[in-house]
Amino acid sequence: MEIESKSLTKLYMGLSDNVSKYSILRTYINKVDNIKKSMLDAAVNDTVRSATSGLTHLSIIASISPFIGLFGTVVGILQAFSKLSTQSSAAMSVVAPAISEALVATAMGIFVAIFAYTFNLLLKRKAYELQSILQSQVDILMAIDGED
Repeated sequence: MEIESKSLTKLYMGLSDNVSKYSILRTYINKVDNIKKSMLDAAVNDTVRSATSGLTHLSIIASISPFIGLFGTVVGILQAFSKLSTQSSAAMSVVAPAISEALVATAMGIFVAIFAYTFNLLLKRKAYELQSILQSQVDILMAIDGED
């Protein structure tokens, strides 16, 4: 993204009339003789699609991990009650370890969800910034070519 930011800065400042030779857009520009806005817009969309391909999986993990932890808690509590039914007296030494294990499952589910959701948001923001920078370069290139 740093390459794209520098390329955009040069375009803004009038130091260049084209994107950097290292820009993602350069690959698409080199393939055609006549640059068209629709082609560059497609390039931006393709780049953003590629950059965000794993976000769906990360979002799914962030969404379902608390439920998996909750499921583990329910199973743990059921095991605790099962142990209680086999005992002649209800002692904390029988119930406490099983409930403790059940709560660890919940904590792990929440732990995973927090990190997955946080990284999902951070990556979505980076993808938005990339799209914004690329689209700004396209807009400037079209303005330079007189094709608003």
